[in-house]
Amino acid sequence: MLITETKNKEYFVNIYNENLEEINKNSSELIKCERNKAIQDFQNIGFPDKKNEKYKYTNIESIFNSNLKCLFNPVSANINLDEIFKCDVPELDTNIFITVNGWFHDNELLKISEKGFIIGSLSEASKKYPELFEKYYNKFVNEEPDAITSLNTAFAQDGVFIYVPEGVVIEKPIQIINLVVSDEELLINQKNLVIIENRGEAKIIVCDHSLTPYKFLYNTVTEVFAGQNSRVDYYKVQNSHNHSTQISSTFICQKDNSNVLSDIITLHGGLIRNNINVLLDGKDCENFVGGLYLVDKFQHVDNYVSIDHAKPNCMSRQVFRGVLDDNATGAFNGKILVRKDSQHTNAYQTNNNILLTNEAKINTKPQLEIYADDVKCSHGATVGQLDEDALFYLRSRGIEYKDAKLLLMFAFAHEIIKQIRVEPLKDRINELVEKRLRGELSRCNCCSINCGKQ
Repeated sequence: MLITETKNKEYFVNIYNENLEEINKNSSELIKCERNKAIQDFQNIGFPDKKNEKYKYTNIESIFNSNLKCLFNPVSANINLDEIFKCDVPELDTNIFITVNGWFHDNELLKISEKGFIIGSLSEASKKYPELFEKYYNKFVNEEPDAITSLNTAFAQDGVFIYVPEGVVIEKPIQIINLVVSDEELLINQKNLVIIENRGEAKIIVCDHSLTPYKFLYNTVTEVFAGQNSRVDYYKVQNSHNHSTQISSTFICQKDNSNVLSDIITLHGGLIRNNINVLLDGKDCENFVGGLYLVDKFQHVDNYVSIDHAKPNCMSRQVFRGVLDDNATGAFNGKILVRKDSQHTNAYQTNNNILLTNEAKINTKPQLEIYADDVKCSHGATVGQLDEDALFYLRSRGIEYKDAKLLLMFAFAHEIIKQIRVEPLKDRINELVEKRLRGELSRCNCCSINCGKQ
């Protein structure tokens, strides 16, 4: 189905109704039911405009006014990892899984380890494990309906399902490579569900890449549930070409004594919007959300983070840093909510930005909303250029201006990179960030696509 006209909510509702049989053909009854609710929510809400504080600095409705094709069936694609990359981290030993245009790509749709760890197609898992989907699927997402996530729930037909049973520790990181492969301009919706039961542990690395030069809009929703005493690392590396648009919404729900670290590394992309929503729904939780974005030319990145302290004795940290060059633009909107009974909360939030040109722009809005009286909370933001005194100091030690500038930018970015708890990934991200800051990575790495000047 080709989208060629001006879009509004009625347009997408009509597309949904006209193709409902095709959309539903491989779905479980629960997903069909959630789909019907989602399209109703989308119809009631409609696309957010500039008056919506969450989307004030990104024109969402215009994003969907493009000549994009909706796929309702997976395309056949022969993927040879040895000929492509392993998220450009060749020494990283991981369990690798691939999605192509939003569909899980493997002859075996569900893989079950001896320990009971399950990974595979979301659609297939919904039919085989209905009790897990009844308990977890769309639970956090539905608490505050959003037009973009509702559209995803209505249209997404597949994605990745990860289940770690109680007490199971996955030693080897799980690597999800999301590929866009097409000779057409696509609108892709992908839904992912990650369940880590009590005392479970897993490290998940998500890599977004494009293998063809055509425009695409990738709308993904990922739900992560961390049970009591669980430990979860969730890393996302965004590295697509300049014609790409990515809207990534991550919902994290934590129970007692859980520890979740999530890092978003934005190396390259045309327009990127990241939504991170965290619910600390248990006592003594720890959460870290970090983000590093390096943008230039006319690229745009918008990070929205919401941390909901719903229970006492929890700690959260938000640390986002950006380097913007040329005519690049960015936005950060971070919110910490401390509910009335969430005493002994410790919450910290900061957003720091370096603008390398007068044309680069960033809008930043850290927020605190506190209803408890025994808390430690702080927030702040900075926007500026490189420290001239620091540059002078380095140059006085015989360091060339270009190298001194690079050292300061890399030290600035390292605050985010050092949080990564997978050493080979940390080493490779260090290399890629250095290349990006040197200007050697003017397009997505190891990519044969000519992105042009945009």
